[in-house]
Amino acid sequence: METTRHYTATVYVVSDGAVALHEHDRIGKWLPPGGHVDRDELPHEAGLREVREETGLDVELVAPQEDIASETVRSLPQPQHVQLADVNVHDGAVGHQHVDMVYYGRAATRELDPADGEAPADAWAWFTAEDLASDGDRFDPDVVEIGRQAIETVGERA
Repeated sequence: METTRHYTATVYVVSDGAVALHEHDRIGKWLPPGGHVDRDELPHEAGLREVREETGLDVELVAPQEDIASETVRSLPQPQHVQLADVNVHDGAVGHQHVDMVYYGRAATRELDPADGEAPADAWAWFTAEDLASDGDRFDPDVVEIGRQAIETVGERA
């Protein structure tokens, strides 16, 4: 079986020492905002778009960006992590994967206003690093670790 791969972008949104997560209806896991990179988008643009659609927040990416350029080249904000996620597995074979560019973002507020068709604001919750660590069964280990790192990194650069 051939594995289909899609590029995705995820942003761990941090505000006042906590990260925003929601329990994804279809997947049944607690996740930050994110989704597929459209054909006309760069990964960081997709992440920002997904945050706006899913939470209504405009965030500032906390992402390293090199100062290397030429007439035909420019540097882009770099993801903090790049992950390969198995989306569907049947009889031990992986049919679909996401190559996920994971960014950290800073939000000035926790006031959520998702777009029509998205999970409602009350489906989201803000979790501190302590919340993530103390409720380990609720979250996948990667969400706990990246959430903790995002809170620490965004807090340091405030």
